[in-house]
Amino acid sequence: MDYIIYFILTISILVFVHELGHFLAARICKMRTDVFAIGFGKRLFGWNKINGFTLGNLSPEVDLQGHTDYRISMLPLGGYVKIAGMVDESFDTDFANKKPEPYEFRAKPTYQKLFVISAGVLMNLVLTISIFSGINYFQGKQVIKTTTIGVVDEKSLAFDAGFRTGDKIISINDNQISDWQTIFTSLFLDESSATKNIKVQRANSDTSFAIPETVLGKASQESFFLPIGNVKPFISGIIEDSPANDAGIKAGDIFLSINNNELAGSAEVIEIISANSNVELALTILRGKDTVKTAVTPGLDGKIGISIKDNYMGPIEFEEYSLIASISSGLGDMVQYVSVTFEYMGRVFLGKLEVSQAFGGPVKIAQIATESADMGILPYLRFLAVLSLSLAILNILPFPVLDGGHFVIILLEGIFRREIPIKVKIAIQNAGFVILMILTAFILYNDIINL
Repeated sequence: MDYIIYFILTISILVFVHELGHFLAARICKMRTDVFAIGFGKRLFGWNKINGFTLGNLSPEVDLQGHTDYRISMLPLGGYVKIAGMVDESFDTDFANKKPEPYEFRAKPTYQKLFVISAGVLMNLVLTISIFSGINYFQGKQVIKTTTIGVVDEKSLAFDAGFRTGDKIISINDNQISDWQTIFTSLFLDESSATKNIKVQRANSDTSFAIPETVLGKASQESFFLPIGNVKPFISGIIEDSPANDAGIKAGDIFLSINNNELAGSAEVIEIISANSNVELALTILRGKDTVKTAVTPGLDGKIGISIKDNYMGPIEFEEYSLIASISSGLGDMVQYVSVTFEYMGRVFLGKLEVSQAFGGPVKIAQIATESADMGILPYLRFLAVLSLSLAILNILPFPVLDGGHFVIILLEGIFRREIPIKVKIAIQNAGFVILMILTAFILYNDIINL
């Protein structure tokens, strides 16, 4: 349910912002907007100035008199703004045999058409920059001053890449590493090479290994590829009438040790508790600045009734920004993500990277949205910004059905001063829609098999 809720929330925000761009641009250019919809398919409910609030589909006899019907539809996989006199995803061509009205899309000059069709992408870019800049301005850029790797499971992709528990990263491609963010930037955003050469300090000696491009492609699809070191198990929630509640454990506690064994992370806590059902375990807890000792007995199911995650306990620095500097930094962040996105797309087209490694679908979005939201509002907002940027890049591609496809058609009509026949536009839209659905199904299939 968390996946479903966060997926719907995330997609609804992005679609609303994108379609709001088209809607506002159309209104600025005095075009009539018949529908503003979040979701596709059957109209669940909506509002307009003629009927007010209504449930279900509108009657075909309803004359909105130029007003917009704002609606929520059944399938939360997108949305649309229906602009009068435009061939779009609705495939409505009733206007084709009529004289163009001044309020219709087709009656407007080329520059206004291009502005309206580009406005959705522009709004997604604005959202991305606003989130990046806002985080930088209000919080500052958080710099986690560690390069130590946490507990690396032998079945994880990090282990396959060559990392081991306790590794301290010294350099990546001969560039010195001083903080956690630089690790991420060097692995996934630095375009200097496809293969990354890693140097780590392991057991008081230096070790080097290379991560191939194929592994990096898979790693880029994981929200938590490398576990961070210097963490302790943090209790985020307690179930009432549970062993943990009976033992006096509280939300916000940090587990320091179990049976006098120091803990390195939440995975170790789960492993110990699961293996000791109905056995009393001695706990040392950090509560605020106080150290508390207690004991807990896991139930027969090997659980004590807690929600647990890792909490970084090492040094953190904050870089503060002025308003202008935060916007500049936000723009820099966006440009960096755009660069790496096109680099990965290029690798896919050159056959160097599988589609499933470079792109994620609804399941992957739901998974990462949920995981980032569990970490707090700022990680979720940052994910939302990156996803908004991805939506902008996808939509501007010159492909039928997408905004970029419409842009090319409008541009060609403007250059040659002739409108492409409606039947040709419909054929292009249909072909693009089928191809897009096949690609979406393929990505969704890969999402599911990679769970």
